Amino acid sequence: MRLLRETAHRPWPIPDGSWVMAQTWHDLLFAHWRVPAALVCELVPRELTVETFDGDAWLGVVPFRMSGIRPRGLPPMPGLSSFPELNLRTYVTHGGKPGVFFFALEAANPVAVAVARRWFHLPYFNARMSCTPLGEDIEYASERTHRDAEPALFRGRYGPTAPVELAQKGSFEHWLTERYCLYTLDQNRRVIRGEIHHVPWPLQKAHAEIELCTLPQAHGFPALAGEPHLAFARRLEVVVWAPRVVPD
Repeated sequence: MRLLRETAHRPWPIPDGSWVMAQTWHDLLFAHWRVPAALVCELVPRELTVETFDGDAWLGVVPFRMSGIRPRGLPPMPGLSSFPELNLRTYVTHGGKPGVFFFALEAANPVAVAVARRWFHLPYFNARMSCTPLGEDIEYASERTHRDAEPALFRGRYGPTAPVELAQKGSFEHWLTERYCLYTLDQNRRVIRGEIHHVPWPLQKAHAEIELCTLPQAHGFPALAGEPHLAFARRLEVVVWAPRVVPD
């Protein structure tokens, strides 16, 4: 694949072995709020180290949609390869590799939710979702429908306001987005790392009118306050490796 030949921007080499899944991310908003690091540390597993920027931890609400999801060697499957997703995240490190920690991932595909919970050990939740283009903007809505889970809602409209710019090393945007793995724990509290690869994020400055967002409250955070830091990306191709237990 073309994107596997573009690796100079990565902070560490591509993983050994073959990737197992490809997907494309579309119409993605990064909305981030400052959060006291002490609060985030209370909610992130102690096996992981919470990272800070400018003295604070950061909580991200990230709506987007996915397409072209397919296992290696197979074409996308109709009805299973394209759906909206919304996540609540922060930033951690383990073993010298900075990554993403997800408090929740909402998805409008019950099969994907079941597979991700079982195989990736990720906190996916079923949700009723829509992602509607309105010119350059996106109108997005999500309502959690997962059985026996705390309610969570998101409604808003967002879009780009400037041309694409690649994040400069050392910038806040680079710190937020140029991460090539996620972390979670399995049922035995072993750290799991899931590695990914993509080209540098094609970021744009953004606007957002967030009408409602209760996802943080569903996971132990207070209601979001203040203006978030916003960025937008129209499209990004991604390949994913199988999750692996990180050796002690």
